[in-house]
Amino acid sequence: MVICGISFLSSKLDFLSELGVKDSKKLSPKKRTKLAILLKENCLSYKITIVPVDEIDGRISKKITLNRLEELKMAEIINELKPEEIYLDAADVNEKRFGMSIKKLLSFNPKFIISEHKADEKYPIVSAASIVAKYERDSIIADLKQTYGDFGSGYTSDRKTIDFMRNWIIKNKSIPPFVRRSWETTKVLAEELIYNKKLTDYL
Repeated sequence: MVICGISFLSSKLDFLSELGVKDSKKLSPKKRTKLAILLKENCLSYKITIVPVDEIDGRISKKITLNRLEELKMAEIINELKPEEIYLDAADVNEKRFGMSIKKLLSFNPKFIISEHKADEKYPIVSAASIVAKYERDSIIADLKQTYGDFGSGYTSDRKTIDFMRNWIIKNKSIPPFVRRSWETTKVLAEELIYNKKLTDYL
């Protein structure tokens, strides 16, 4: 999991619109790369946090939900950057609750916190953070492919990713080392291919 926070001076926010910053998912990898470099060069500050699979899986024994883990990691980033105004892409179904949870974790008092769903589609500053995070994720994926071969995007919706995992589990009788064991897709494939339990097709 890759999370990014980025800060710009209010006087330079127009720069984001001029660049054509928008939801990272709507940009080509080439465009994301170009924008990520420009954003990092022109921002006031930024911080990227990479949460490894063992930490994500380990949260279960600590009884920490994935949403809570995201809150904790976001708060760490915000506490380091200390922006006066905070815009969040809410990871909770209740966007206001998510903002309040983040606020309780802060070591300072910002002017305000805006926490909304799909904030990366509404606010260029959130789009900027999303672009830098996605660029970082793309780089990690590219490095993993050098070692393990082409496994697609890594998303459940990608047939190539599912086929890669299925073939890996059949061949090795184990989960790929870079894949979350707590991921529902991993659980389903493990039950079917390792423990030989017949399950309804989930795709």
